[in-house]
This record gives sequence, structure tokens and C-alpha cells, in this order.
Amino acid sequence: MDLRAGRCVRLLQGDFNAETRYDADPRALLGKYRNLGADWLHVVDLDGARDGGRRTGGGRAGNDSIIAELAAEKTLNLQVGGGLRDAAAVARMLDLGAARAVIGSAAITHVEEVRVWLGRFGPEHLTQAFDVRLDRSGVPRVTTHGWQEQSQVSLWDAVANFAAAGVMHVLCTDVSRDGALSGPNVGLYRNAVRRYPRLQWQASGGIRASGDLHALADAGAAAAISGRALLEELIPAQELRAFLPNA
Repeated sequence: MDLRAGRCVRLLQGDFNAETRYDADPRALLGKYRNLGADWLHVVDLDGARDGGRRTGGGRAGNDSIIAELAAEKTLNLQVGGGLRDAAAVARMLDLGAARAVIGSAAITHVEEVRVWLGRFGPEHLTQAFDVRLDRSGVPRVTTHGWQEQSQVSLWDAVANFAAAGVMHVLCTDVSRDGALSGPNVGLYRNAVRRYPRLQWQASGGIRASGDLHALADAGAAAAISGRALLEELIPAQELRAFLPNA
């Protein structure tokens, strides 16, 4: 569930000018996913991702009230990200009721601080999120600040920065496929699992059908994140049941 100014939206390849708005109410959508059998809901505060400074120092962001309402339902575990770039912002998100806070740009720009956060908040409550674009050699390079800035840090080096700090959950999005319904980069996740088999890898970007979910499971991904395919009901409920623990 991607939130922008309180609305459910989807961006194409992270482009804020390529936004699709959906009529779905966030609370109703949570109920729908719960009834399908999901036990986790992944939420992205796009306003926070783009303008993360509003969250620093624990500052209130526009979608916080919705996130708090969703967490108060206590029917799904929430994994929430978007602009969490200091410890106060992470603490606030967990205080709002998120079961896991997603750390994105800070995991590249403030490595030492994020290592401390893993110890302070516990690796079970944090997800390191690396949004990548493949360079000409096929190396996944991490983007930051809501996909607006391209770094030269490879995904593998980014993950290595936290291996000794006890990182458990890593979310990887292939930006070129996000929102495009073009199929996930299965090879990327297979490579990720091969390099770091002890991590719980979450695959994101391009999911369009249940066959993609089977392919990601075969590659070793622990979880898959779907936005547009679920919002547009492209995957029949009966085909989702194999991947929903409470179905």
C-alpha cells in the first residue's frame, strides 16, 4: 500500500509524475487483504520518502495518522517505510504500531548509525530496503531518497555493511520493474539468496501473476511485495492462497 497525501496510489518506476490513483480507502484495503488471509501489510509513505526531512527529529508527516489507524486495527502486522532517516523517526514509527520499520536511504548515507539502530530496536523490527537499478554490467546499484538519487554502491556491498550487525530482513526492489507489471527480476533474487542465504529476502517490483510468486519462491525469496497486481485484482484469490498463511 503506497500512500501519498492520504490516498492509495502507485508510481511507475518511482516517478512521482507517473502516478495512478486508486479509489480504495486504506482501511478498507487492509480489511480486504486480511480477509484474503494475509498477515503482513507493507506500507510506503511516499510523501516521507520524497521529503524525508519532515520526519527527522520525530516530526509528524502527513500519512502518520492513517498509519496509526491501520496499526490500531491489530489484525495485520505492518511493515512501514518512507523517509525514516534518523533514530527518532524510526522510534516514532514503531510507537505508532508498526511491527517493522523500513530503513532505506539511511542504510547508504548513515551506515554506522543504522548499525546502532539494529542493536537498539532489534533486527526483528527493522527491514533494510535497497532499491536498485542494474548498470550496464548488470550490477545492481542502490538508489536513494525516493529513487531520486543514484549511488554507485552495489547491493552486495550495501548488504555486507550490516551482515555483522545482525540484519535479518532485506527488501530489494528492482526500480525498473516497479509498477510496470513486467515480471520480477527473478535472477536478481536468486543471486541475492545465493550470496546471503541466511537473510530473509523480500522481493519487490514487477509482480503480475501467481506464476511470478511461484518463481520467486523457487528462487528462495522469503516474501514478495505486490502493489498494482493486488490493487487491480490481477491475481485471482484462489491463486493467492498458497502464499497467504491465513487463507
